[in-house]
Amino acid sequence: MMPLTKRWLNKATEDFRVMRREFRNAENPAYNAICFHGQQCVEKLLKGFLQEHDIHFPKTHDIRDLINLAKPIRPEWEKLIAPAEVLTRYAIDSRYPDDEAYREDAEEAVAICEKIRRIVLDAIEGSDQLRLE
Repeated sequence: MMPLTKRWLNKATEDFRVMRREFRNAENPAYNAICFHGQQCVEKLLKGFLQEHDIHFPKTHDIRDLINLAKPIRPEWEKLIAPAEVLTRYAIDSRYPDDEAYREDAEEAVAICEKIRRIVLDAIEGSDQLRLE
């Protein structure tokens, strides 16, 4: 695995851990942060995948665009675009006061993140070493 790929995956793992830890916070979970870190995790995983396959990608938070870049190698990822669009909105919207995330949003973001994370990690050689459950 390329060193830069590993750095992308390490950053994605950090976002995943923050998302999961905050989601398990029973007293006062930060739903906006959960959604944001779920989006960030998937974005960074996809950038790691693209990096590993020498596919140039722009600076973007749009997960759909990243999946489209990966589709020549993984055409089956077309099915990930609809759920990815749910996460993409949290890249920016979750940071502004006029757009709040609620428990249902956080539950959906966590489920989507976990699903896409597993798919992308399975596609990257050696990914089993990086899984934190």
